[in-house]
Amino acid sequence: MIAIDLISEQIPPLKHTDTGNVALQWMEEFKVTHLPVMKNENFVGLVSEDAIYDQDDADQTLHELFDHLPRPYVKGSMHIYEVLSRISEEHLSVLPVLDDGEIYLGCIGVNDIMHHIANTGSIKETGGIIVLEINSIDYSLAHIAQIVESENAKILSSFISSSPKSSLIELTLKINQLDLSRIIRSFQRFDYNIKATFQKNNYHDDLKNRYDELMKYLNM
Repeated sequence: MIAIDLISEQIPPLKHTDTGNVALQWMEEFKVTHLPVMKNENFVGLVSEDAIYDQDDADQTLHELFDHLPRPYVKGSMHIYEVLSRISEEHLSVLPVLDDGEIYLGCIGVNDIMHHIANTGSIKETGGIIVLEINSIDYSLAHIAQIVESENAKILSSFISSSPKSSLIELTLKINQLDLSRIIRSFQRFDYNIKATFQKNNYHDDLKNRYDELMKYLNM
């Protein structure tokens, strides 16, 4: 999935002639803390709620309030992982999308990404989770997949988290079986450190409840 597929139809851009108070009203209405600003069909930059509150007079236009606005954006052809990385790095609630000629195409909201991930990923698939702690130099997804598949199971998705202060990585595996006991024993035979597991009916019920709560929150 690429950035252009994630563009929200619900979040409009501001005009540079809009006031700070108008921007704050729109942010409240659309439940975001940033909005793109346009001038003569050109993307000027991204204004934030905090930046407006730092100004003395929010009745002034955005053009009058700001000599310069940050211009974070992604190209429409960028992958969803790059979109997520940029949003995380910049701590954004929305991210503008431009084409190769830097023409504004729209913006992506964090809630829209959450909807897409929840509906297209493996979150809704039935299965269990195993969290492995591995030395980074020993990491081999091919070997890990071989262990899982030797027990007639498949990896639905995987996620790696790490810390620059440690040589260990944490690998989270979503597997298409609720009963993970045989797979756990196989990992133990190969001396893998199992940090956590989530399986069987209690896990599945809890995951479903959390998914339902997430979707309810995003639809508020």
